[in-house]
Amino acid sequence: MKLEKSEIIKALETITVAGEGKNMVESGAVKNIVTFGDEVIVDLELTTPALHIRKRAEVDVMKAIHEKVYEKAKVTVNVKVEKPAVAEQAPKNVIKGKPIPGIKNIIAVASGKGGVGKSTVTANLAVTLAKMGFEVGILDADIYGPSVPIMFDVERERPLSVKVGNTSKMKPIESHGVKVLSIGFFTQPDQAVVWRGPMAAKALNQMIFDAAWGELDFMLIDLPPGTGDIHLSIMQSLPITGAVVVSTPQNVALADAKKGVAMFQQDSISVPVLGIIENMAYFTPDELPNNKYYIFGKEGAKHLAEDIKVPFLGEIPLVQSIREAGDVGRPAALQTATATEKAFEELTRNVVQEVVARNENLPPTEAIKITTMAGCSAVKK
Repeated sequence: MKLEKSEIIKALETITVAGEGKNMVESGAVKNIVTFGDEVIVDLELTTPALHIRKRAEVDVMKAIHEKVYEKAKVTVNVKVEKPAVAEQAPKNVIKGKPIPGIKNIIAVASGKGGVGKSTVTANLAVTLAKMGFEVGILDADIYGPSVPIMFDVERERPLSVKVGNTSKMKPIESHGVKVLSIGFFTQPDQAVVWRGPMAAKALNQMIFDAAWGELDFMLIDLPPGTGDIHLSIMQSLPITGAVVVSTPQNVALADAKKGVAMFQQDSISVPVLGIIENMAYFTPDELPNNKYYIFGKEGAKHLAEDIKVPFLGEIPLVQSIREAGDVGRPAALQTATATEKAFEELTRNVVQEVVARNENLPPTEAIKITTMAGCSAVKK
């Protein structure tokens, strides 16, 4: 026997889906009907995920076709649940989070992979900004592996309590012209931080909102590697001006850096990516100053930036003095008249230029007090 589609429709018009108030065809629950010989396939789409309603609809369809069309029909019912409408997402580039009074720009420094020198770049970027005349702070958000205190030679310091109005707040530790807060100030050097996400988020919120940061042109947030709970907590808590992603040129690091950029660009996050930084770009030995050895690959981060259409902010060479300077708590960018200082200055100028471009379209009440680049250095107006 050949089943007719019109007869199937008539049979289904006698069925009402629970909660719909209309018959199955009129409500739009029947999405498709296919017949061939004595077989029929009915595709349903329901608005409720309740299992008993889905099962009842499936049974009702089979019963209606058997009773009203053909008793021996071979019936297949496919039931799909329509996803409920979600609230409209905020438009891209809308800054979310609770602002901190007095802090003009908040820059997240991230890396997809650990060990690429993200904290080293953060420290040197901070001291270079300070040398240019900006007020700068670093929030070390790497809860499980804080290294910023070592890089600023303040690992044995402890923040003091100061009165701000009627409230007691933590006073950040200051070193090399940079204000620093880190979970490392509240733990012993050999103590592991074994916290679940909510505890880590609470500690971060205290360092963000219960601290006397004062007036800052830039707050740099040294994020942990990867794309996880801490990143989401920070972006929910603060209006991030933009993010920079640090990577080495090798493919393993670039794959993770690409994921880091993608995290910030998700519609639900929408933090502008200021650009990508290539660390350990090449090695030049002292005895061969004109030679460059691309140990981890050549221009990998630069090519990645071009591929995903984000700015390339600059490259930092693999230099022994950068590592040594970080280990003794005096960032390499403080060394004057060196190739390292020049590399970090160029990188920092590019970051500032991207921040200026990022903020050009903000309302005047949120305008950033960085309006020009004088010659080859950034100036604060």
